[in-house]
Amino acid sequence: MKQTDTKLYEILKERGLLYQCTDEEGLKKQLESGKPITLYEGSDPTMDSLHIGHCVPYCILRRFQKAGHKVILLMGGATAGIGDPSGRSEMRPLMTKETINHNIEKIKETLKIFLDFDGDNPAIIVNNADWFKGYDYIDFMRDIGVHFNVNRMLTNEIYAKRLEEGGLTFFELGYILMQAYDFVHLNREYGCTLQYGGGDQWGNIVAGVELQRKLNFLNGTDVQLIGATNPLLLTPEGKKMGKTEKGAIWIDKNKISAYDFYQGVYQTPDACVEMMFALFTDIPMNEVKKLVETDIVNAKKVLSFEVTKFVRGEEDAKIAEEATKALFNGQGNLENVPTYKISLNELPISLVDLLANTKLVSSKSEGRRMCEQGGVLVNGETQKDFNFKVSKENFENGVCMLKKGKKNFMKVILK
Repeated sequence: MKQTDTKLYEILKERGLLYQCTDEEGLKKQLESGKPITLYEGSDPTMDSLHIGHCVPYCILRRFQKAGHKVILLMGGATAGIGDPSGRSEMRPLMTKETINHNIEKIKETLKIFLDFDGDNPAIIVNNADWFKGYDYIDFMRDIGVHFNVNRMLTNEIYAKRLEEGGLTFFELGYILMQAYDFVHLNREYGCTLQYGGGDQWGNIVAGVELQRKLNFLNGTDVQLIGATNPLLLTPEGKKMGKTEKGAIWIDKNKISAYDFYQGVYQTPDACVEMMFALFTDIPMNEVKKLVETDIVNAKKVLSFEVTKFVRGEEDAKIAEEATKALFNGQGNLENVPTYKISLNELPISLVDLLANTKLVSSKSEGRRMCEQGGVLVNGETQKDFNFKVSKENFENGVCMLKKGKKNFMKVILK
């Protein structure tokens, strides 16, 4: 049996990655023992890609794997059919099985950025649809449902918002039972003893630990499960990070340019910069704190480069850095700036239509508003008239530069 890195617990604490734990002393002993443990993190595949906010748990699982522990990624093919009611004011839209399976296959590719699925200690992906399929409803309720008190369930934060604002369906009540059973099943099949997840999943995670305790009492066993969470990456407004005014900071290269990814990370709120360093880099925290305290602007530049390099590779990080220098400092290579191609027969075109077509704005109404507020520049000059006709004369050497706000650029190329 290979020895694990016994400093992992210390690293998690130093970097602020351990938020809640059902048995922190027990976890500390396990991680300092040098013996590998098996842990998992569960995600419902509600989209076919992940944005940067989704990847917080994977950054932590990466540290466990590098330390020598066995990592399991649970894709909720079954639980996604219900939808997690945590923090929701209304029931999530129901997804078809085909959509769920499609999303799982797409997400698998993204996960390779964070985890090694080959080698001596490969991470594995499991799907809870595999064990819920064919599990008779009556049998499940007799085996598992009998251990859940509805009065206590309704006091759980998971259901609080649904009860206050939208009402709660019986359908959704089953979610916590299924997720709790996932933990028990993974322990039986893989010897999994630790579940890690976001702070908003605390109620679901604790439910699995408590279910096993009740099964221990019933069956005369002594299986000890531990649940732990990481702090959520939240903006000062209390919203989960992962999106900017331009949209989601997607991990999938096909959904976002290197420049937009870099800029999305650069827009990280000041209060979140230190945690982003803790998650996505291995820079020692004493250096991070000094960097943040000394010059937050430079800290964001370093963060943007390092996160882009980690997720997309060093070449993309350099491309995005060059594009940023070219646009903001008059240095660097403009070839790497985001581009939009337009044909001569499409000209002239109203400015608001061009803004919408290039995706610099999410809608024409936003485009009109930005123009009226003086937030749109054409070739460096403010243009408040959203009906302004962009014509061939606005293209110098076949290029017209658009700018929205302080940080969003688009190089329009005449093809």
